[in-house]
Amino acid sequence: MKRIAYTVFLTALLGLNGQVIAGDAAAGKSKSATCVGCHGPAGISNNPLWPNLAGQKDAYMIKQMKAFRDGTRQDPMMSPMSKPLSDADIENLAAYYSSL
Repeated sequence: MKRIAYTVFLTALLGLNGQVIAGDAAAGKSKSATCVGCHGPAGISNNPLWPNLAGQKDAYMIKQMKAFRDGTRQDPMMSPMSKPLSDADIENLAAYYSSL
C-alpha cells in the first residue's frame, strides 16, 4: 500500500494534473529555431524584456506556453507564436530548454 501511495505522490509531483511530462529534448531543439530570435540560441536572452528559458522547470514552461496558446495568458509576441504548437511541441520545447 505504501508503494502505491509513493508512486501516486511521485506522479503528481513530477507531472501536471497527474500526467508525467515526457518531452523529447532533441525534438524540442529542432523546434526551437523560432524561439532563438528573442530567447537566444542557448535559451539566454540578450534583452531584459524577454525571459531566459535555459534551466526553467519544464512543468512551468508547459503551463505558460499552453496558457499563451489557449488565450488565458496574453502577450503580443508569444500568443501568436504559440498558436500553432501542439501539446507534444510544447512538451518537447520544455524538455529541451529545461535541459540547458
